[in-house]
Amino acid sequence: VQLVESGGGLAPPGGSLTLSCIASEDTFTLGWFRQHPGQDREFVASISRGGYIPYYTNSVKGRFTISREYTKNMVHLQMSSLKPEDTAHYYCAAQKWESSRWFWGQGTQVSVSS
Repeated sequence: VQLVESGGGLAPPGGSLTLSCIASEDTFTLGWFRQHPGQDREFVASISRGGYIPYYTNSVKGRFTISREYTKNMVHLQMSSLKPEDTAHYYCAAQKWESSRWFWGQGTQVSVSS
């Protein structure tokens, strides 16, 4: 699976950004992870065909919204009320089948600063 992200960039605290990702084929799960400098990659949000229920890490609940366009193999991450600690490299990720390995995009940088 090939994944290509778009969006990202610089936003002020309290601002908004939207990330988008297009997959080369249909997948069971599409989601987003992020990596802060010097830290491990962490889960942000995902949505799967199984239950169509989105999952979020606690730190972004109520601020980020993940959505999926199944006919276009796309996933979006709407980020609002951004905080400086949201600054990270964001990666689109996909699982071809339930509980299979993750495929990764190249990532896109999100920076939150005044």
